[in-house]
Amino acid sequence: MSRIDESREFVPVRIAVLTVSDSRSLAEDVSGDTLAARLTEAGHHLAARALLPDDRARIAERLRQWVADPAIDVVISTGGTGLTGRDVTVEAHRDVYEKEIEAFATVFTMVSMQKIGTSAVQSRATGGVAGGTYLFALPGSPGACRDAWDEILRWQLDLRHRPCNFVEIMPRLDEHRRRK
Repeated sequence: MSRIDESREFVPVRIAVLTVSDSRSLAEDVSGDTLAARLTEAGHHLAARALLPDDRARIAERLRQWVADPAIDVVISTGGTGLTGRDVTVEAHRDVYEKEIEAFATVFTMVSMQKIGTSAVQSRATGGVAGGTYLFALPGSPGACRDAWDEILRWQLDLRHRPCNFVEIMPRLDEHRRRK
C-alpha cells in the first residue's frame, strides 16, 4: 500500500505543460489549466507552458528542447493521444523517449476504467524518460488530466511517497551518460 512518509521533506520538481490542439488557444486551454493548477497546488513549479498544433515533428522538437533544458524535470502533455489521424502526440513522445514507462499506460487505463468504463481503451496515454527528464502524454480532456494527476503523477512526483517514486531516482536517470 502506498503512503506519504511525513519524516521526509517534500522536494518540488519543475514541470512543463504542453497542450496539443488544432482547435484551442492557451486562453481556452482547460486541460492545461487543470494540470498547471494541480501541480502548483501540490508545491511543484510550473517551469514552462506552451500550446502546439497536432504536428508530430513540432511536438517532438518542443519535447527535445524541454528535455535539454536543465530547468525542467518533467514534461506533461495533454491532447493528441486518441485514435484519429490527427492524433500524433504519442508518436512524437516515442520519437524522443530513451526508455518507455509501459506501466504508466497500464495504470492510467486502470484508473480510467473506474471513471469511464470500456471507453478507456481509446486512450493511448504514455510515459517515458529522455535525457534525465520524465515525459508523460495524457488525453486532452480535463477529466483525464485530473485522473492522471490525482491518481498517479501526484504520488509518483512526491519524494515522500512510499514504497517508491519517480523523484528519488531522478539523479540516476542519466547515469549511463556519466560513466567512463
